[in-house]
Amino acid sequence: MTIDLTDTTTGAIDQALTEARRRLGGMTLGMVLTLIIVTDEAAQYDAIRAANQAAREHPCRILAVITRKPKADSRLDAEIRVGEASPGETIVLRMYGPLGQHADSVVAPLLVPDVPVVTWWPDEAPEIPAKHPLGALAQRRVTDSAAAESPREVLAALAAGYQPGDTDFGWTRATPWRSLLAATLDQPHPPITSGEVAAEQDNPTADLIAAWLSLRLAVPVARTVSGGPGITEAAFTTTDGVIKITRYDGRTATLAWPGRTDRRVALHRRDTAELLAEELRRLDPDEVYAETLRHIDVADEVPAVDEDAADQAAVAAVDEVAAEYGE
Repeated sequence: MTIDLTDTTTGAIDQALTEARRRLGGMTLGMVLTLIIVTDEAAQYDAIRAANQAAREHPCRILAVITRKPKADSRLDAEIRVGEASPGETIVLRMYGPLGQHADSVVAPLLVPDVPVVTWWPDEAPEIPAKHPLGALAQRRVTDSAAAESPREVLAALAAGYQPGDTDFGWTRATPWRSLLAATLDQPHPPITSGEVAAEQDNPTADLIAAWLSLRLAVPVARTVSGGPGITEAAFTTTDGVIKITRYDGRTATLAWPGRTDRRVALHRRDTAELLAEELRRLDPDEVYAETLRHIDVADEVPAVDEDAADQAAVAAVDEVAAEYGE
């Protein structure tokens, strides 16, 4: 069911939601949280679709906030979607004129009572999320440094303005890599003297993983540039040789350990809905992220690796996967 309200009020929106639930058979407010999406007209479709997919695991009220035409007269338009793509409710709020500068006053009455609030910026993030009016309403604030033109500058700003409850998709994308790296280094291994993480130039996840490894292993971990996609290599120099994890196809990683047979491990790149669902699973402060963010050094230049060698390795990896899976 979709309800369009033009030049409306929060009271009218709440009344329309109550009526929609009644018409759908008295559906109760079984929401576990409120998700505020701060976006624009161009990005709202993909953001809401990802939120609806995540809502299958975390039923929630989704409030998409879009500000338009700042010089126009103040006006609030709402599009209410109930019982369609997700088990929750989706409300698209389009705010015109000066009203857009006070979006928090519009959103606050529409929060589901007595449940946590998460605010998500799919694109450009505020310099200090906790001080943004819509960020101040939330227990959890989610940004995506990879969506910015200068991801490393965004990481530096997020580090400077960090408050408990902040997180970033750059860190969320690191979860499968961190799990694999932790499992690898949990095994008895020779002393590690240094490390290296290779990825595309503007890849904040690689910066964060390099900082996390350096912090945990207490050794220098270099951040180098490869042709991608995403993170392509994590290597550790030991007294017995190099332990290396490579992933050149974005799907499958190869673990090479001196004196052992190479092992293949699934390591898929995840979409936005999966990243969002992971973040909605925990609403407490992520202390490891905070510690890593403080340790990251975004001022260093990122040296490049041998692009020809990386390209050849990438082609070989893709050919190997294609041969294995018959593609």
